[in-house]
Amino acid sequence: MTATTDGSTGALPPRAPSASDTDHDTPQAAGVQDAAARAVRRSTDFLLSRQDDQGWWKGDLETNVTMDAEDLLLRQFLGIRDEKTTRAAALFIRGEQRPDGTWATFYGGPPDLSATVEAYVALRLAGDEPDAPHMARASAWVRERGGIAAARVFTRIWLALFGWWKWDDLPEMPPEIIWFPKWMPLNIYDFGCWARQTIVPLTVVSAKRPVRPAPFPLDELHTDPGRPNPPRPRDPLGSWEGAFQRIDRLLHGYHKVALKRLRKAAMNSAARWIVERQENDGCWGGIQPPAVYSLIALHLLGYDLQHPVMRAGLESLDRFAVWREDGARMIEACQSPVWDTCLATIALSDAGLPADHPQLVRAADWMLGEEIVRPGDWAVKRPQLLPGGWAFEFHNDNYPDIDDTAEVVLALRRVAHPDPERVEKAVRRGVRWTVGMQSRNGAWGAFDVDNTSPFPNRLPFCDFGEVIDPPSADVTAHVVEMLAVEGLSHDPRTRRAIEWLLAEQESNGAWFGRWGVNYVYGTGSVVPALVTAGLPASHPAIRRAVAWLETVQNDDGGWGEDLRSYPDPAEWGGKGASTASQTAWALLALLAAGERDAKSTERGVEWLARTQREDGSWDEPYFTGTGFPWDFSINYHLYRQVFPLTALGRYVHGEPTVLKPQGR
Repeated sequence: MTATTDGSTGALPPRAPSASDTDHDTPQAAGVQDAAARAVRRSTDFLLSRQDDQGWWKGDLETNVTMDAEDLLLRQFLGIRDEKTTRAAALFIRGEQRPDGTWATFYGGPPDLSATVEAYVALRLAGDEPDAPHMARASAWVRERGGIAAARVFTRIWLALFGWWKWDDLPEMPPEIIWFPKWMPLNIYDFGCWARQTIVPLTVVSAKRPVRPAPFPLDELHTDPGRPNPPRPRDPLGSWEGAFQRIDRLLHGYHKVALKRLRKAAMNSAARWIVERQENDGCWGGIQPPAVYSLIALHLLGYDLQHPVMRAGLESLDRFAVWREDGARMIEACQSPVWDTCLATIALSDAGLPADHPQLVRAADWMLGEEIVRPGDWAVKRPQLLPGGWAFEFHNDNYPDIDDTAEVVLALRRVAHPDPERVEKAVRRGVRWTVGMQSRNGAWGAFDVDNTSPFPNRLPFCDFGEVIDPPSADVTAHVVEMLAVEGLSHDPRTRRAIEWLLAEQESNGAWFGRWGVNYVYGTGSVVPALVTAGLPASHPAIRRAVAWLETVQNDDGGWGEDLRSYPDPAEWGGKGASTASQTAWALLALLAAGERDAKSTERGVEWLARTQREDGSWDEPYFTGTGFPWDFSINYHLYRQVFPLTALGRYVHGEPTVLKPQGR
């Protein structure tokens, strides 16, 4: 069994640092440099001990209890829910409940209505009675917030599967959209890859409108059980929201008159699209949500549970489960071995590990084996582009992503591999593919090119988070850094990206973080990239970024930023409890900007050394990763290890050493 990032064989919850963890080798006594060097050695040993024999690293990917609740609801719908799984899932869900009876979507965050509804229903499935104190608190809070009617669309879809909500009271998404040509608004390729993989199967579910017998009523979750969905006024016709609300009513009308043969053909086309995108391990896109909806859709179309597609899909879902030592079962929304491995490789290299260290070579071997050399959905927009990228997960050949590809190239350039020609060919393919995925504005999104349609996010159906994939500063910065290392700093495509990044800087000096929380992540990504690409540390954009980081440094010397900075940047931008990963991001920017001897840098290094645990790791209960800004947050359990080691390594050893590309 592979050990998790906290050193156990089950993912135990993080604990707060104790006095015995933090009173050894204090920087005040030994000096900042010596304390940093000792922290690097401890952290290096810790990270090396967590590598899998195959060469990869993977920390647990923690999100929220809706993953666990929906897993139970899926099993209930398919008739395969068993006592062991139910008991373990309920143990985890109960453990995440707050004293007021609610559930949040991230550590320390506010209560969330949809998460609370789904968790409550899952516990009812597990046998928790509605009059139990913890259940009564939850249902009372749900009623106070408007009941099920105020929950998100996806929550109500799950409830509609069992008759707890009416299908007529849900937004409509017809399966015929599978036929929309790519030039037509709201075709499936207007949606981000994660959204299209979810929406296509849901169009089948929406058309079929199945209802399984409800094992119990949910009257206690309605403000008025006799009127569970009170009418609400529509938005003005002249607004986008109002226009789409009225289009939705037209689609409801179409549902009643749709030709059966046409609808059946559309659903069959959707089924073929779904099956063609199933990965070799049975999952879809390497993420949990498309898998559960694809299994439901295919089952409704006649695929029995013993069909190879269904059997492989269900087996893949079991691999998303993390079993804890106390018997609880947590579902990961996805798994991040490629991302974790390239970041770990960079961290260990920057910490001074020799480039030919056997464990770095093993990591490079594994990453080389994960390169994707066949076209995926990205080829719809770039049909002539040759493949050559990396995905985030173990299996996701349809959707390599630009962020992983850039970081894998940076990682490979830090390893002295015994077959340098193999590395060179893979890197060249990765660089060529990445450059070919540049959007019109000069920047890069995560998965697709020019995925910027304004319409998908306005659909009443799409209230579950970001559903498009526009270019972002953090992804673009990683690409710029990679291109600079490859000797392409002066390439016109790199210069366009740099111009875009400079134009995207906020007035306060920070950059928005799309895939990490938030402005600290964006700034920690962009500043090192700009400096690597040749911008001097004296450049006004760099100086503004440094000034901003210094103004948001916490009194304890660390940095932190709460997820509430997404909906309320004025109040929360750059503000939050200090965390190891966010402190490291700030330090990476300061070090790149030439601020090694600054007091702010020294205090940040001191904080990391002071809060390191005796085994070389750090605690970090806070969520610092982003799936959808605000709507879906992630605690990457390896972030607390790899980023502090990278920052401390650069503080001790200076800027990273990379192997020069051959033939350039």
